Amino acid sequence: MTQLDDSYDVVVLGGGAAGLNAALMLARSRRSVAVIDAGAPRNAPAQGIHGLLGREGMPPLELLELGRAEVRGYGGHIVSGEVVSVARAGNTSGAEFLVTLADGSTVSARRILVATGLADELPDVPGLREHWGHDVLHCPYCHGWEVRDQRIAVLASGPMSVHQALLFSQLSDDIVFLSHTADPLTAEDTEKLVARGIRIVDGKVVEVLGADRLTGVQLADGSVVECDALVVGPRMNTRATFLTDLGLIPEPHPSGMGDHIPADPMGRTSVPGVWIAGNATDPSAQVGAAAAAGAMAGAQINAELVMAETAAAVDARRAESSAV
Repeated sequence: MTQLDDSYDVVVLGGGAAGLNAALMLARSRRSVAVIDAGAPRNAPAQGIHGLLGREGMPPLELLELGRAEVRGYGGHIVSGEVVSVARAGNTSGAEFLVTLADGSTVSARRILVATGLADELPDVPGLREHWGHDVLHCPYCHGWEVRDQRIAVLASGPMSVHQALLFSQLSDDIVFLSHTADPLTAEDTEKLVARGIRIVDGKVVEVLGADRLTGVQLADGSVVECDALVVGPRMNTRATFLTDLGLIPEPHPSGMGDHIPADPMGRTSVPGVWIAGNATDPSAQVGAAAAAGAMAGAQINAELVMAETAAAVDARRAESSAV
């Protein structure tokens, strides 16, 4: 990892697909850019990335290493560290923001791009976390093909659980909906599940069974529902809580899946100079969508800086002309 310089045009917070693709766009535009990465990618437990053209099945860490090399190839810096705060820096040397890391070091930037992703808050069921990312899943597009035609159970753990069950029914004819501790199903949702051949099992799930491989779940009454894969809906919490001093406070996402920091389609937040891309603002974005959002934000940040520099150049030229 590279050591931080004192200041950059842009500091990117987070070194996943969104952050690295933004840094790539910025570095190719000859911007000084640093990516500060805490080294805890959300998809690290997964065996491969899916739905990303040209990189289907690639291990997540391998993709990140390729991305880091590409950013470095254009002069970008990749720095290991954890950000604890972002504050206004005043007008010191043209920098607008001061980023503080957990080790006490600081770096200034003209613009900030937040790409810290999110953290999955899993249901509190013994044995579940040990299988997370392998045979405990959440996304049919990320992992559905890998469990096709298997026995799949869906744990009602969030507002999207019925939707998850319906999507996974496209991949297998053996789907069980576990009501767990959720509110009773509406008549409409029950009808949808039954129409798709999904079996509904009531009762609280008290344990996920299986050592190396998941074999089933045990209910509070002692009965066991055998399955090869378990689908859950984790609460998705943004990691960008260090932005509160700037007035950017996480808000509930409209889907009910967790929280996020709102932004416009380009990645611009409500705080001038602070941009955001990837799961920190869009919890449902897969790797490809997060990378695309990072590329868009990086290009827009560069354009904003070009316009600011052009305005300054025009002012300087006018000042010179009036002094003659």
